[in-house]
Amino acid sequence: MSDGARWSAGAVARTLGISPTTLRTWDRRYGLGPRTREEGKHRRYDDIDVARLRRMLELTGQGVAPAAAATMARGGVGPVPEFHDLVSASDRLDAPRLTRLTTALVSALGVVEAWEAVLMPFLVELGERAEDRGGGIGVEHVATDAMLQALHRVGDPVENGRLPALLASAPEEQHTLPLVALAAALAERGCPSRNLGARVPPAALLSAVRLLSPSTVVLWAHDRAHARSVPLEEVAEVSAVLLGGSGWDGLPLPEGARRPVSLRDAVETVFIISGVPS
Repeated sequence: MSDGARWSAGAVARTLGISPTTLRTWDRRYGLGPRTREEGKHRRYDDIDVARLRRMLELTGQGVAPAAAATMARGGVGPVPEFHDLVSASDRLDAPRLTRLTTALVSALGVVEAWEAVLMPFLVELGERAEDRGGGIGVEHVATDAMLQALHRVGDPVENGRLPALLASAPEEQHTLPLVALAAALAERGCPSRNLGARVPPAALLSAVRLLSPSTVVLWAHDRAHARSVPLEEVAEVSAVLLGGSGWDGLPLPEGARRPVSLRDAVETVFIISGVPS
């Protein structure tokens, strides 16, 4: 410790037994860097900053997800919303509460953890209940809208250089929530993308791909009939192709086309292909 209880990044990393890269990542992703910064000087951590990082290490060592651990280490208060909280709000069609819960969940856990651990199982549960009981479309619409609002609040990083990812649904494909989740997960880690949304006609897709020349094009299709209409070969001539959804099952795919198995896999694949620092 030096300079009036101020720590250098190197000293903090050595003291806590973590790499400087991890320290920078926690600062960038979770806001666990120095709380005050002096212009023109090297960043310095004070004792409170170091205590937060030590708490982060303790929590992750106990198996707490990094995003949730960071929230707790920063002094976040209140319980993280759980699966049953979402189900309860959706059963009452309580759209405002469902939106608040979903936003809090994403904030506490991060997009990927919230999506894979809670939101996806929640959507599956709603679908199964609707099938068993009949109806339920209104509940699913309320839940989907809440998720869209929460995910759109994550942010929109500034583009710098080649666009890392262009996202689009197949022609006549109306499901867009998985693409919004991917855009939010990328944005959370500082990676920009553009989402063309639902029902993108082949000509419009090709025009956007040729105009923007993104590193990666992510295409979503839940239905095989919709997937067949996508001009995959032409897209693959310009960009790497990632395919999400069950609509691609059994279809011939361009050489090199990838099918991520999860949101986390899709995010990591975009980072690898685009070369954006993660």
